[in-house]
Amino acid sequence: MKSTPPLLLSPLLLAACTNAHPLSPSPTTRPMRATAATLPAPTPDLVLNLWPAIPPGSAPAATQPESWNGPSLSNVYTPTLSLFRPAKNDAHAAVLVCPGGGFTLLSMYHEGYDVCRWLNSLGITAILVKYRVPPPAGMARNLAGLQDAQRAMVLTRAHADEWHIDPHKIAMLGFSAGGQMLADLETSFDTRSYPRVDSADDLSSRPDLAIAIYPGGIFNINAQAPGLTPDVHPSRSTPPTFIAIATDDRNGSENGVYFYLALKNAGVNAELHVYAEGGHGFGIRPGTAPHTTWPARVEDWLRYQKMVP
Repeated sequence: MKSTPPLLLSPLLLAACTNAHPLSPSPTTRPMRATAATLPAPTPDLVLNLWPAIPPGSAPAATQPESWNGPSLSNVYTPTLSLFRPAKNDAHAAVLVCPGGGFTLLSMYHEGYDVCRWLNSLGITAILVKYRVPPPAGMARNLAGLQDAQRAMVLTRAHADEWHIDPHKIAMLGFSAGGQMLADLETSFDTRSYPRVDSADDLSSRPDLAIAIYPGGIFNINAQAPGLTPDVHPSRSTPPTFIAIATDDRNGSENGVYFYLALKNAGVNAELHVYAEGGHGFGIRPGTAPHTTWPARVEDWLRYQKMVP
């Protein structure tokens, strides 16, 4: 069932009204303080269901309607892609955005809509992935997310010409649980996690670049030796990866640290930014603290990777 995003308070409108770059202060400019202003969810150019029928492993009918609680969305049984085109499509690139929420809800604003606005400001097509939460009964906690992530990637490639996207310039960005989805996807893209649906599934689900912001759920805290969960197994074919974490992440900065080490040991082009403070779930917000500048570092990295001009 379709639900309407609520009108929320966001710091980004002020940045737009002052003609300042909303999230990437220059080295000589003090970062803006977050100031709240009303800003509704943007209207997507297109919304596309990930699955033509019932998603794999899901029940025939949703038991509860989608529900908003402030900026968070829950009871998502029909996963979708929402396409947000930039005013100038200079990059002909796309980034799929996967919000976090512990696989129980989706943080749709500071890890979703606001991220899409920022990507559009770089000339990048933003695609918001509204994946299933909570996962279907009896399914592994992260499996529905992996299925939806793989399907989202192949559908984006299938529509690349129509959406004016270079099929070799499609990245994925994930926060927290969305970062776990991303880590699963970028290390398991060569094994489809669901039965073939249509010709889109014949395309590769490998992201060309990966951006993990405080990923969670991938550090195996119960193992005798510290390391990643078995689902995350980087190889030389894993795409270049950017990771940003805070030392005081209550969910464990080890997720990002051990992920980086595994990528490095596999010979993957990887970059890790560790901020002293920021906690978990800081999302994309202007401010004076160093962790609020991660979007500027991602922009630098995307330019280095020739994702944007």
